[in-house]
Amino acid sequence: MTGYRLLAVHAHPDDESSKGAATMARYAAEGDDVLVVTLTGGERGDILNPAMDVAGVKDRLPEVRREEMAKAAAILGVQHQWLGFVDSGLPEGDPLPPLPEGSFALEPLEIPVERLVRVIREFRPHVMLTYDENGGYPHPDHIKTHEVSMAAYEAAADPQQFPEAGEPWQISKVYYSHGFLRGKFQAFADEFEKAGLDNPYAEWLERWKDEKNDMMARVTTQVECGEYFPVRDDALRAHATQIDPNGPFFAVPMEWQQRLWPTEEYELAKTNVSTRMPETDLFSGVEK
Repeated sequence: MTGYRLLAVHAHPDDESSKGAATMARYAAEGDDVLVVTLTGGERGDILNPAMDVAGVKDRLPEVRREEMAKAAAILGVQHQWLGFVDSGLPEGDPLPPLPEGSFALEPLEIPVERLVRVIREFRPHVMLTYDENGGYPHPDHIKTHEVSMAAYEAAADPQQFPEAGEPWQISKVYYSHGFLRGKFQAFADEFEKAGLDNPYAEWLERWKDEKNDMMARVTTQVECGEYFPVRDDALRAHATQIDPNGPFFAVPMEWQQRLWPTEEYELAKTNVSTRMPETDLFSGVEK
């Protein structure tokens, strides 16, 4: 390993392709080592692409999702590792039903933390990407992923914790990924209006009107990666059970995306190095 090392921690297969994928593809193409760790197998996910809702897919969904993840990792040029926990599913109803027994969100924290510490101490990342305290959105597995990531960040550097999990390693920086930003979708909406086309994000923007906090206020770091948006989209399409190629992820013409918003956004949550804000590089201030 000759470049920097970037670890991205995700809850389910396909999360890596919708959150920071172009950033990872850029760093991998530039010679850095990028490892995606997926905490669950996505076993309880729904089939969101109507074309894939056919016999022979739903009854072997866990296996299909593993195949999809392997394809996406190859497209992005990243390494991949499963942490081995079981998808909790997204509970629905009022009141919400209890989570299934044995699911990731119900695991005692120290069990997934120990497994992630082993990965950290073996891979020795300079930077880790994960979700904020709300999980990016309130899926129980995403919130648990945040908790596990932050606990593992602390534990991996502490020789008193999990001493059998390898030599301690201090991650230099931890970032939260922020992909769904009001300003970005407003810029796309304005372009649709200029072109005389229907805005596919009208309902999203209407809901955002009632939100007091704009996540852009938390962003510290914008990574230029528009060149790799086509790679990101190819990785997304590799998750064929989860991504409808005719859905909103692909509604904005590539030229608009690369011209209007050619970056991916992050919040620096933890740092052990000096850096100057705002940043344009996740490895700013980090020594190899």
